[in-house]
Amino acid sequence: MITRLRSLTPQWTILVPVLAVVLLAFTWGRALPGAMVALVILVLAGSVLAAVHHAEVVAHRVGEPFGSLVLAIAVTVIEVALIVTLMADGGAKSATLARDTVFAAVMITCNGVVGLCLLVASLRHRIAVFNAEGTGAALATVATLATLSLVLPTFTTSKPGPEFSSLQLTFAALSSLILYGLFVATQTVRHRDYFLPITRQGEVITAEEHATPPSARTARISLGLLALALIGVVGLAKGVSPAIESGVAAVGLHQAVVGVIIALLVLLPETIAALRSARRDRVQTSLNLALGSAMASIGLTIPAVALASVWLAGPLVLGLSPTHMLLLALTVVVSSLTVVPGRATPLQGGVHLVVFAAYLELAINP
Repeated sequence: MITRLRSLTPQWTILVPVLAVVLLAFTWGRALPGAMVALVILVLAGSVLAAVHHAEVVAHRVGEPFGSLVLAIAVTVIEVALIVTLMADGGAKSATLARDTVFAAVMITCNGVVGLCLLVASLRHRIAVFNAEGTGAALATVATLATLSLVLPTFTTSKPGPEFSSLQLTFAALSSLILYGLFVATQTVRHRDYFLPITRQGEVITAEEHATPPSARTARISLGLLALALIGVVGLAKGVSPAIESGVAAVGLHQAVVGVIIALLVLLPETIAALRSARRDRVQTSLNLALGSAMASIGLTIPAVALASVWLAGPLVLGLSPTHMLLLALTVVVSSLTVVPGRATPLQGGVHLVVFAAYLELAINP
């Protein structure tokens, strides 16, 4: 069987996900010495690269925009499972975990990933082009989800503090699911052409040139290996988180930095996949990945934690601080101005990256 698989995909992309899951089984719930932490980080990095490879195989088979959804939803589902697990283990100290993780995902994807992709594409091809209709719809959905789930709790009065009441949390969860479902239906069925890459003349690219799509069997194998790689990425990231926490504390950084580092590790597969698409002048695919990941992070996390809050002890703090609300508002405004023309220069990429740098700076020095 292994011999047959070698002809379908590079050998290391088969071995690394399996090794990651085996290593995860041996290290789960244990304190790791320094040498083991180094090994885990090495295997984690390999798993990220393997995940990107298998996601691209599946994406090539199913085509856009379905391919972008595969990686975004796969990563988010495992990320949600990780959040709920950590909340169950963390008690009261994990009250802000869901909020911090979701907000970190939004800032990383909407500013960090989008900024890098626009910068890479515009420097390599002079102008980054994309479909403003599809990207605008995705941005509007992300902005609405983020406001309903992360901003409103700060201003509601049914419960003290930045928390939702049970009824309000149920409404936020159902709204998140409905909006995410409507967007997926729009992206994949009714207005699929809005989310396909376009040429500089505005023509939709319906298929990748000079490449034969992989067989259904190859795509199924890659889909299974993608799941293994993502489980390894998220699980190993959780395993090294105590070491990261100790390192952050040792250098005197704010505890929120830990959440940012973990979010960066979890989102690495999508980031690399988005950058590869940007280099090939498929900016729409990059934006589908970035905004789709932000949307899935909110649309799936909030319903999951709402359901988990039934049996989890302690408060569930979702409301952002004034500083973070200001950063979110700036992100929405800047993103809107970027999307409207359907074209971007290195300046737009740089603006998004500066906003992302400001978020990182305030995470380190709040």
